[in-house]
Amino acid sequence: MAEHEIPPGYLDGYAGILAAASTTGRRLTREEIESRRTLGEQAADAGYGLRALVGAHLAATRAAWPAVPASADSVLAAMQQAVDAFAEGYERAQRLAIRQEEAARREFIDDLLHGRSDLGRLAERAERFGLRLSHAHAVAVAQGRAAYDEADQVPRQVEQALIARFGDRSILLTTKDGRLLCVAPGDQDEVLTCFAKQAYAATDGGRVAIGRPQPGPGGVVQSYKEALGVLDLADRLNLDAPVLHAADLLVYPVLTRDRQAMADLVASALGPLTAARGGPQLLMDTLIAYFDSGCVAAESARRLSLSVRALTYRLDRIHQLTGANPADPAHRYMLQTAVIGARLLDWPAKPR
Repeated sequence: MAEHEIPPGYLDGYAGILAAASTTGRRLTREEIESRRTLGEQAADAGYGLRALVGAHLAATRAAWPAVPASADSVLAAMQQAVDAFAEGYERAQRLAIRQEEAARREFIDDLLHGRSDLGRLAERAERFGLRLSHAHAVAVAQGRAAYDEADQVPRQVEQALIARFGDRSILLTTKDGRLLCVAPGDQDEVLTCFAKQAYAATDGGRVAIGRPQPGPGGVVQSYKEALGVLDLADRLNLDAPVLHAADLLVYPVLTRDRQAMADLVASALGPLTAARGGPQLLMDTLIAYFDSGCVAAESARRLSLSVRALTYRLDRIHQLTGANPADPAHRYMLQTAVIGARLLDWPAKPR
């Protein structure tokens, strides 16, 4: 039915209310106002536009006016009350519908990210939100200095930027646990790249992690967990890159898959550093700077605000305590792996 073809049922009683109220100049009664609100709610639920409904009331007023022995001011006052009550009911129904839609969307997002729903049913629900879970998807997670929810300006700003560039491309933007999330088809790298750029700017220098594309209804969960794992790695390893890809950091999950073996390596390779005066942290910081700078002594010294001579002394001391020479390629891999493990296991702050 066209929007302007409003069924007469939504105007039931209106002519009588108009005549009774405008003739005496009284205000509408509580029952009359409530009847208009109820009809407004019903019209909203039926999907009719408010502009067409108001137009129908104006047309009904014009049709009834010749038979109403009242002043123009009285008729218009009665009409104003009736239409206002009708619009109030209409808006109340719309607010309720929006709240229900938001609740359904949030429930879907929680199920999608945690895999708590039947995958077949989840795929059906996903189509309502523009996702085809039979295809591969990737998830990007942005973490800023503050926590965000969907009503905040930052998520809206990022969403507007993506919609302006890509339109409707089966993209889902949301928030979870204070972070911004973007779920996109796995073959559309440009979407997640744009999201990362916009999120980095909107969060004033936040960090973005992008999981690998994963297939099927459970793929979103896997990619999301990868992205969260990358954010955790970035915190533990003090990675300063604003955008991190899980595909570039696969070595770290491999290294920590056997945590006990990694803890044993850390204790064996780096444990002797605990005998250093003042504890192991100073020498650990030296190793971290040395390996992060590509084993270039001058750059390592600059990062630590040391002279090259002082750095060399520290490296010699590490060699003396551990028996492994950081400058020797034969020893370097073992030491560097142990240093990575120590950072992931928060050693020596949390001795194993």
